[in-house]
Amino acid sequence: MTVSGKQSMVRSREFGVRSKGASVGFRFEELVVYRRSIVFADRIYSLTKSFPNDEKFGLISQIRRATVSIALNIAEGSSRKKKDFARFLDISRGSAHECVAILSISLMQKYIDKSVYNECKNELIEIVKMLSGLKKSLNID
Repeated sequence: MTVSGKQSMVRSREFGVRSKGASVGFRFEELVVYRRSIVFADRIYSLTKSFPNDEKFGLISQIRRATVSIALNIAEGSSRKKKDFARFLDISRGSAHECVAILSISLMQKYIDKSVYNECKNELIEIVKMLSGLKKSLNID
């Protein structure tokens, strides 16, 4: 396979399109909500690099752990039974809510501006909706 062919397959996976014969290692990797949550976590890592050093063990650590927790709980929960997976999705939603609170504090402290806050909050709203939809699709009542 050529280098451009490999790049094409990677790009295809990024956008949720599987190449013919391509295999995804784990089923959770196919979930759009998982992919969006890791992209969001990457954005938060980049964003918090500009926070003051005295927040290293405060807001920076807290929001990074919360954003990573969204993806990690999707991944771990997907290996469990449906009822357990639903619980892990609830934990992911809780982590997303935690991120909103931390973003609000970051805005108040002027570590981020209103447009960044709104963009991040809107992405979290979409992730929470997707998590709720995924949980509902499990049909566990």
